[in-house]
Amino acid sequence: MVSVKRIAADFRVFSRGYFRNKFGLFFGLVFPVMLILIFGAIFSSDATGKINLYVQNQDTGPFSSPQMDIATQFLNSLNSSGTIILLPVNASENFSEFLADNSASDGIIIPPGFSENYLSGQQVNVTVYGNPTSSTSGITIGTINGVITYFNLKYYNPNANPIIGITPTTVNAQQTQYIDFLIPGLIGFSILISPMFSLVNISSEYKKTKIFKQLSLTPLTKMEWLASKIIWYIVLTTISFLLMVAVGIFLFDAHITLTIWLIPFLILGPMLFASLGMLVGTVTKNPETAGIIGNIVTFPMMFLSGTFFPISTMPQYLQNIAHVLPLFYIIEGINNVMVYGNFDGALVDIAIVFVITVVIFLAAIKLFKWRED
Repeated sequence: MVSVKRIAADFRVFSRGYFRNKFGLFFGLVFPVMLILIFGAIFSSDATGKINLYVQNQDTGPFSSPQMDIATQFLNSLNSSGTIILLPVNASENFSEFLADNSASDGIIIPPGFSENYLSGQQVNVTVYGNPTSSTSGITIGTINGVITYFNLKYYNPNANPIIGITPTTVNAQQTQYIDFLIPGLIGFSILISPMFSLVNISSEYKKTKIFKQLSLTPLTKMEWLASKIIWYIVLTTISFLLMVAVGIFLFDAHITLTIWLIPFLILGPMLFASLGMLVGTVTKNPETAGIIGNIVTFPMMFLSGTFFPISTMPQYLQNIAHVLPLFYIIEGINNVMVYGNFDGALVDIAIVFVITVVIFLAAIKLFKWRED
């Protein structure tokens, strides 16, 4: 039987030891805040590959000939630019809500009467959605501006006033800062780094120094030992989360949503990576090997899961790799909650993370042995 009393006792002993470990405290609490300060002050990102652009064409005619359908010609020019993939959205959809529900910030609306106004020389604007500080939005607007310039010069005197213009907007008018998208990624980074590296080191070191063998002589069970560590890292992750949010809001005026939907990620995340760290640490022969394998497992997740850069800016093969990494679903879920308000999407991410967590937790308990054979 699992004993809450034994879990609490081991938790107290471990947390006291953790607070005496300046290295652990630095990476658990100070390092994520340093990253917020650094990346919040320095905005820089490069985009590669094609960008998904949601399109709602409200100019549906009827047209007497295909040559009169300027809206379709305009979208075809966008599609052939080589930088954008057009994703059509039904004209009956609320476009802002559609983008939020799909956790997207890039989109364009072709208004009713677009073709008629253009052919008659009347001013007409397309509405472009995006995050002005995002690299993908910058490329999107640049491409759209290029096509607009082409159409304005194609049929009309270049010295005349432009016919087609842009009305820029966002899914949420407040969410226009880099820091708004950075904070969820760094929360995911904190969820990964502290429990993962700590449990890798502890598990391998305890095995080498025979501490696990000594623990086998106590009433403490394997599940209780791991549970106490998971509870500790849930507490540590929550403190780190609050610090990062406070720094983002008070120093950089971040606009983020805080709801109870974040709680599953703050619980499942530490549970997942503490279990994974224990699994890596206990199935390897020595601490050196455990550290190498831990880095091999951790570093791809750090850079390919959307921690520092949106995966939409990565080549397609890297995006495919990102979708098999558990940290991707944690960061995507936190983004869905804090940035987009896409709670249906967050629910899917929670379900995926829950399944992965249960599998890794049970595998860690199954393969973990107090004593070596």
